[in-house]
Amino acid sequence: MDEDLAQSQPITTWTPDGETAPLITEDAVITAIATVYDPEIPINIFELGLIYAIEIEGSRVKVEMTLTAPACPSAQELPESVRLAVGTVPGVSEVEVETVWDPPWDQSRMSDEARLALNMY
Repeated sequence: MDEDLAQSQPITTWTPDGETAPLITEDAVITAIATVYDPEIPINIFELGLIYAIEIEGSRVKVEMTLTAPACPSAQELPESVRLAVGTVPGVSEVEVETVWDPPWDQSRMSDEARLALNMY
């Protein structure tokens, strides 16, 4: 089975009362976040290192993220795009996205793939 497909499939279990709600995994949340791109940089925001924390409590997901700079022109749309993307994960009922500034983002937070794509080695 394709690894990306396996990670995006909801994990459910069966009980004597029937199927339970899908289990939300961090991998599924990351896969959803990876669909969000900074409009000025052709790399998804997860690979850019803009996601600082993902907390899953039952069907609620909280994401702490930052932006490349406080004056980022996408400051309003990127957190909303993350909220909408995470909301598509099966089983998610509520998404909170908090923009944080500490620690400040820098290029060292980028994945190796993002650095290679941007020729920043």
